[in-house]
Amino acid sequence: MNAFDTAKATAQAIGEIPSNFMIDPNTYKRGTELGFSGFDFYVAGRGGALGEVPGSVVAASFFFFKPTMIVNSWNASAKVMDRRSAGNEFAKCAHLWAESHLSGDVDFLRLAKLLGQVNTQVNPAGSPLFAGWLSLDVPTSPKGQAIHQLNALRELRGSYHQAAILVNGIGPHQAVAIKTPYMLGIYGWDGPEIEEESKHLPVTKWEQAEQATHEMTARALSLLDDSEQSELISLLGAIEII
Repeated sequence: MNAFDTAKATAQAIGEIPSNFMIDPNTYKRGTELGFSGFDFYVAGRGGALGEVPGSVVAASFFFFKPTMIVNSWNASAKVMDRRSAGNEFAKCAHLWAESHLSGDVDFLRLAKLLGQVNTQVNPAGSPLFAGWLSLDVPTSPKGQAIHQLNALRELRGSYHQAAILVNGIGPHQAVAIKTPYMLGIYGWDGPEIEEESKHLPVTKWEQAEQATHEMTARALSLLDDSEQSELISLLGAIEII
């Protein structure tokens, strides 16, 4: 099994499955119950994995978001609870979401083990959210463990993607405007207007960034042998979200 092919085959599952808990209404409901306001729980919860750091550090880690929006939300959430507690509460939402929404003919404990092999052996350099997430409390249930490890890998792959985007001369605002312009407001950008040169950014630049992301992810996934990589593809592909 070619690790690059594994990286491409698993990219969508890694990126999309864990993101579902972040936008689930029950996650926002839990945030409100804890005393957070709207978007603040996402920032405090995801950023809470970094611990007690300045908002500028969180904004740098979140990358695609307009920095001032993240800093303001981080500062506003400080009074609700300490950062690590917020991170663990956010992680619990992922675990609960997995119990209710992950289905299919999947050995979730085996999936968690394979993902864990990668996450515990890979070099975490340049991936603070990944390293921070792994320090949070891990549940005992198979589905909970699987989503916990999968979200960690999502953060790792996300850091690779950010680096690849920058190396190819694309900024955060540009990246959102090029790939998902309908998300500009959600990420805090004022509108679709971007630098004139960005409008004519060669498609090859984005393709090169995607290629580099797969290459970096492949190096991480190569920690699994060929049969384990095939197994990972099968397990992720069998997951059904209900």
